[in-house]
Amino acid sequence: MNNRREIIIAAQARIFKSLGHPSRLLILDALRSGEKCVRDLQSLVGQDMSTVSKHLAVLREAGIVESEKRGTNIYYRLILCCLDYFLKCSEDAIRQRLISQMSLLKP
Repeated sequence: MNNRREIIIAAQARIFKSLGHPSRLLILDALRSGEKCVRDLQSLVGQDMSTVSKHLAVLREAGIVESEKRGTNIYYRLILCCLDYFLKCSEDAIRQRLISQMSLLKP
């Protein structure tokens, strides 16, 4: 592979790796409807502020979200727009698989 392609593949791997935690997926699901402050995300995830901040840092470093400080609050928003489609698509596929599995269990 050429160097440019390797850089892109490495960046994509960081994105997919950052999606590999349920709390981060929960945060991203919340951000699909618009920006949220850290406090809102913290109460949603149900973890302490430092843990949520670490999850947000992983997402920010992967280029999935960006932050903006306003007064004493930091707001996050989704900037990887195709992720909204990917999350919806994967959710639909999971639902369809579950429906198929359920129908196989029916007598």
